[in-house]
Amino acid sequence: MSQAEHNDAHNRIDDSINNNFNTDESLDALDISASELINDKTLDDFYNREQLLSVMMATLDYINEQVKNDLILPYFDNIDTEQWQEKIKALDIYITDETEARELNLEAREKNYATNILSYPSDLPAAIIGMMPTLPLGELVICHAVVVREATEQNKEAVQHISHLLIHGILHLLGFDHELGQVEQDEMECFEIEILAGLNISNPYV
Repeated sequence: MSQAEHNDAHNRIDDSINNNFNTDESLDALDISASELINDKTLDDFYNREQLLSVMMATLDYINEQVKNDLILPYFDNIDTEQWQEKIKALDIYITDETEARELNLEAREKNYATNILSYPSDLPAAIIGMMPTLPLGELVICHAVVVREATEQNKEAVQHISHLLIHGILHLLGFDHELGQVEQDEMECFEIEILAGLNISNPYV
């Protein structure tokens, strides 16, 4: 987990979106928190919990089907398929400003700029996960200002861009990495395009 998760002085949890479990079709757990510099209107307009949960569920449903067809999840390859399918998945999302995002990117990747999304995999041993009621995927840190700027530059709706980045980030938490080579990049982009299509969002790479 990142420094952001543990820095209570800079976290403000919006109780209206911090209800950990969806009561409808899924028990997947989603925890959303934000820097004190991110206001309630921004959270309401761009980070609606139901919207983000629907993207999370669509991503995990897609991956579950791929796992049934022998897809290996690099960060969870030591967990058997049945356990992966049965476990409730937990995801933390933290929304922040450019200053903190730059600091976190510098700390995590030695890159001195604010990036759109950072992923912090849970990196727990299979034996520990086996004893837990939920399977923690890890934490995603989203820099709101960068996301909105990118959406404007790319002529995209910000909420749809956030949906794409959320899928992208979850795939990173599972161990997929487009920076390893062209094959890995193509695989990741294919997953993203197909998941987005299921959400009626067009291909972001064209």
